[in-house]
Amino acid sequence: MSSFATEAGRAQILAALERLVAVVADLRHPETGCPWDLEQTAESLIPYVIEEAYEVVDAIHSGDPGAIAEELGDLLLQVVLQAQVASDAGRFDLATVADGIADKLIRRHPHVFGDVTVANTEEVHRNWDRIKAEEKGVPHEPDRLSPKLAKYNRTLPPLMAASKISAKVAKAGFEWDDVEGVWEKFHEELEEFHQAVAHEPKENQEAELGDLLFTLVNLARWHGLDPSEALHGTNQRFIRRFELVEAAADKPLTDLSVEELEAFWQQAKAKLAKPRES
Repeated sequence: MSSFATEAGRAQILAALERLVAVVADLRHPETGCPWDLEQTAESLIPYVIEEAYEVVDAIHSGDPGAIAEELGDLLLQVVLQAQVASDAGRFDLATVADGIADKLIRRHPHVFGDVTVANTEEVHRNWDRIKAEEKGVPHEPDRLSPKLAKYNRTLPPLMAASKISAKVAKAGFEWDDVEGVWEKFHEELEEFHQAVAHEPKENQEAELGDLLFTLVNLARWHGLDPSEALHGTNQRFIRRFELVEAAADKPLTDLSVEELEAFWQQAKAKLAKPRES
């Protein structure tokens, strides 16, 4: 049984949250607070919200409970700090935030907190979308995808948004007949990007690069691959190899020839390569 399921556990959690709220309030005290914290605004804290969210993801990938707890704490700090900034300006406070999300969860889970019965996760999603539309006072149009696609593009990192958009429109029938059609599109977009880089202005080059990347996202979907995870893995491998290159070089990298750099790079790749199963 989790600690939250017991009365003593809930009291301990609430006491810890109260302590955090008090610490942040002290940091923002106009006379005795920290100058850096007092300078912050909702807008100035945006990069930290994004950074801490990604660090939580990285910690989860590591599987280290201590790292996960630490990074979740850093992200929680950003929530409390944003609420404190808003409270200082008289807009809202942390109670507004907590009550708001609790009320929303109760409204959108009538199968848990009401008398609605659902048969599967798909029904949960349909109820969620319908209730959400009612809350916002907009027509519930389950067959219209464009508002959802626009939200993905507005709120998610570009690669993740592209994956969501690709999957959603494919499910709605906007799809190639087979993967060969996607490969043909990839080669078409690659050629158009090559031509744009050679002969067209930067705006067109970026547009063609975007088309090429979006087609790669579609190829990844057809092959059951996650492009965000794939790029994350490539970044990690590159960094590990580059660390070995720096360690092996006996002078600044700028003083090495292309051939020397390539030799060090191949050595690093070989050293880090996983042994193949026989």
